[in-house]
Amino acid sequence: MKNNVYDFRLSIDWHLINLISQIDRFDSTWTAIEKRERQSLKQLKNIATVRSVGASTRIEGSRMSDKEIDTLLQNINISKLEDRDSQEAVGYFEVHDMISEAYNTILISENSIKSLHNMLMRYSQKDAWHKGEYKVHSNAVEATFPDGKKHIIFQTTTPGFATQEAMSSLVQWYNTEREVHALVKSAVFTYEFLSIHPFQDGNGRLSRLLSTLLLLKNGYEWIQYVSFEHEIEHRKKEYYKVLRNCQAQRPNEDITKWVFFFLDALKNIQKHLQNKLEKSGIESQLAPREKAIITIISNNPGSKSGDIAKKLAIPSPTVKRILTELLDKGLIEKFGNGRSTNYSLK
Repeated sequence: MKNNVYDFRLSIDWHLINLISQIDRFDSTWTAIEKRERQSLKQLKNIATVRSVGASTRIEGSRMSDKEIDTLLQNINISKLEDRDSQEAVGYFEVHDMISEAYNTILISENSIKSLHNMLMRYSQKDAWHKGEYKVHSNAVEATFPDGKKHIIFQTTTPGFATQEAMSSLVQWYNTEREVHALVKSAVFTYEFLSIHPFQDGNGRLSRLLSTLLLLKNGYEWIQYVSFEHEIEHRKKEYYKVLRNCQAQRPNEDITKWVFFFLDALKNIQKHLQNKLEKSGIESQLAPREKAIITIISNNPGSKSGDIAKKLAIPSPTVKRILTELLDKGLIEKFGNGRSTNYSLK
């Protein structure tokens, strides 16, 4: 069945309904889960934040690893943010953190979106001239691939009146639409925001932050404990392909594939969260030494048994035995062989 949503066409079938149902079914149990897993969720939120900052900035070309992001965020020194990657990471973190803490008070308005963009670009010296204001030059959506080459994904709304009118129309639709499901509304808003590309730079990063904001405002509070951005980074080629294929039909395009992609990404990270919470239940029953080793591996992915033994002052054979037990319980993964053997959380 074909339906019109905003200025787009959307095919509504049982697959789409089932996807929404799966996501909402988990959401209906979230309050009970949150009360039961309060301590575990605090740790998961910290990990998810680092992964979100790292993934979203890497999608746009940053070369910082999650470990480097974690180190940076643990000791932010504004006066030393000299390179663009660090400036973008801290800007993203501050917007991400504010959304997490104050999403209920943030309006979905043009002024709010401009304010978020201004904060996002706050430390980027190169972007000082345009932060918080709509674009004045034409731009296009580009993908940066591992080889460093950039490819145009699609053209965007022209600057000036066209961009202003498009953003005004999108915000008004979002705030007045009452029939479309919140998940579909969030997917549509994100797609159109990317299509407009209202700011000179930072649109991709801001689109992912806005997706999180919309989900939180619609009651999907579990999104704070997983990284939507990491899922997008993992499926980057598919992400750009779906956007390009939908955009090629513009205007009045069919965005069914985009909505499916958006919802499927949410379903996947929801499943990851469920798995992590199940593991946290197992972890709560671990012995002190096992918990200590899990903590070290969590904070230092790629840890070797010798390094763990030194940090905990435990005999190496004991560490190796515990690592084997943790592998059997499915809590960690083993990589490499011989002296290069290392461990990360599963």
